[in-house]
Parts: sequence; structure tokens; C-alpha cells
Amino acid sequence: WQFMFSTGKLNGLKVSSYIDERCDPIKSTEAACKYLSQLYGIFGDWNLALAAYNSGPGNVSRAIRRSGGKQTYWEIRPYLPRETQGYVPAFIAVNYIMHHAEDHLIFPSEVKTSYYQTDTITVREQLSFRQIQDLVGISEEELEFLNPAYRYKIIPKVENNYCTLVLPASKIGLFIANEDSIYRLASRDFEQHQTEAPTYVEVSDRITHRVRRGEALGLIAEKYGVSVSSIKRWNGLRSNTIRVGQRLTIHPRKMPSSASAAPKVSDPKKADDGREYVTYKVRNGDSFYSIAKHYPGISAENIMEWNSINNARHLKPGMNLKIFSKI
Repeated sequence: WQFMFSTGKLNGLKVSSYIDERCDPIKSTEAACKYLSQLYGIFGDWNLALAAYNSGPGNVSRAIRRSGGKQTYWEIRPYLPRETQGYVPAFIAVNYIMHHAEDHLIFPSEVKTSYYQTDTITVREQLSFRQIQDLVGISEEELEFLNPAYRYKIIPKVENNYCTLVLPASKIGLFIANEDSIYRLASRDFEQHQTEAPTYVEVSDRITHRVRRGEALGLIAEKYGVSVSSIKRWNGLRSNTIRVGQRLTIHPRKMPSSASAAPKVSDPKKADDGREYVTYKVRNGDSFYSIAKHYPGISAENIMEWNSINNARHLKPGMNLKIFSKI
């Protein structure tokens, strides 16, 4: 439903270091229906409500004023943000296709488990999807499909509250019958395979990030699930230049992962020609393109040239790449 953090929070969706209820299909749909109903109550028109859902009620009210008081979406459309000018037509197109899919030879793909074949249970202790897979006999992929709100494939133990787990109805009885044994085995497994994991905390509407050595706006943006342009707007930055120790205001979409999951970047160094650079350690899944996205103004081709690499396939985990601060 594409909820921004603040809008989701206002409509009862919680976001923590482990759970993002904006990804829960039931809770987020209920919140979206509630929010759309509120917007319809304000504007009295479903197209205007959809426009306000996309761009915010303030933008729709401003567009109405700029149009001279017009009251329909199509009349105020030229005064709305460009994205919203396309949003409502796209919604109408999807609605049409949903009702006339067969006329256009469009057919739904089969899902392994339909939601009406599932049930929800309460989980009293911390469990990982891998442990549930091993003990109940359901794949991690299916667990992730049914429980998309859990960000690290871990159901945390939350003080004074219980988390829930969606399972195929055929697996509910097996889980309940072996629940105590599952918790004991899971606890033992966590002790034997201790890994650094984020502490359970609720995500704040706004945080302050202190810039560390080797950090660029792209790295910070990825860390909190936001865009570089958003960070610049929140902090009145005119360029991508930031300094060590600088404090940045961030409205996070996610909490940062554990320190071990963050990209490894060295302190700045100087090359023989006097240019400053940092060293980036390549991780699994990295590409020259994904690395370049951390550093605004730098391209994948720049990184390949600086490191004398002429074939992108030569990139391997563990390699150290020089990233210069200026092209």
C-alpha cells in the first residue's frame, strides 16, 4: 500500500527493528481502507481521495485552490504533482484489468497457498523461519510469503506483547502439539549459533545520524531505507558533500541492520596524485552498479577504471575497491 512511515504510524501500523506492519497484507489493507475513508470524508470524491492518498491531502487542497475552486480530479489534475497526475489513471486502469482480465488474455498465476487456507497463531518465544522450516516442515520461502512483515526472517520475543505467525491451516495442529518442544529446540539453536542481531526497538519518526569516517550520503540513505534527495531536503543540503561529525536529521523507513551487515569502508586515504579515496570491501550480492549507488556522482564505470577492472564479472566478494571522492 506504499505507506510512508509517518502516515502508516498515524493509521496504527507499527515499525520496529524486526517488524514492519506496512508489509502485513491484512493490517496494511485495513489501515489503507481506514485512511481512504477518512480522505473521502474530507473531499467527498473517490478520485480526489486517491489523489490525496498518493500526494497527501495538503497537495490536493492546494491544487483545488490553484484551479479556482474546482472540485473534480480531472479539473485539478494539472495542478497536482506529476506522479499523482499518473496515479489515479493507473488505478483506474488496474481496476479495469481486474474486471476484464480474460478479455485481454491476462490470467492470475497460481499461488502455493491461498490466504483462506491459512490460520494465525500466537508465538510466545523468539523463533526464526529456518527453525520453523526444520521443525514444522514448511519452506522458508512460503513462510516469508505468508509473513512478509518480519524483516529478518525472525519472530522476536516482545516484552508485554506476543507476535503472531501465519501458517497453512494444515500445519497449525502440528505446531500447537509440539509448541513447547519447538521453543526448547529453538532456544538451544540460538545459543549454539549466536549471531549479532539488532535489538528490538520501535522506529522513531525522526532520528539524528552522526556522520562517521568513510560514510557517503548513499550509504546513509541505504542504511535507513530513504533516498539521497530526501536526506538533502531534510537537512537543507545543496550538494552531496558531508563532513565527519556532521549531524543529519533522518526520517527512517527502516532501522539499520546489525553492524556486521553494513558495508565495510576504510577511513579516507590519499593516493600518490593527492586525490582522496576510501576502500570499499565487496560483499556477496554486490555489483559495480549497486556499489556506485552509495556514492552520488560516481558511476560503475568510474569504479572499474579506478581499480583497473575491464570486466564486471571479475568482481568477487572480499575484494577491496578504491572509491575516489572526486571524479
